[in-house]
Amino acid sequence: MEQQYQWRRLNGDVIVNDIEDEVRSVVLTEKEKGNTLKVCIGTDSQVKGIETEIATVIVFIRKGKGGFMYIRNETIIQKMGIKERMLLEVAKSIEVAYALCNIFTMYGVDMEVHADINTNPSFKSNDALKEAMGYIQGMGFAFKAKPEAFASSSCANKIVH
Repeated sequence: MEQQYQWRRLNGDVIVNDIEDEVRSVVLTEKEKGNTLKVCIGTDSQVKGIETEIATVIVFIRKGKGGFMYIRNETIIQKMGIKERMLLEVAKSIEVAYALCNIFTMYGVDMEVHADINTNPSFKSNDALKEAMGYIQGMGFAFKAKPEAFASSSCANKIVH
């Protein structure tokens, strides 16, 4: 059975609609205002004792006019290695991207999936880079890793710390 996690805005306001309905409404509103949008989806996690806290974000960028984001938190209790945790983060982002991609395609909104994985081989997270990139691109999504992956390494990162 699929668990439902509550989406919210950065200010804490809970999203009562399905995230798909909320995103469709936001895209239409922003388009009516003449804004050009780009969306970046990313996930980060933080191990805290036996728990792993996970934050997934949907970042909307209004070209030249700032942006806003939606946040979903969840906590799991499962021991994982760094590579497994990085790929779990990517899977969480892809789950959201897949649910929303038809909306973005319909309204001509560019979307990227950001992975909190370092491109520098001296970092442990780099072990998951090839698999993550293949997973994301194999699903047909644009891929960004550190240092360009701000949705995961900056936005989601601030939520889990």
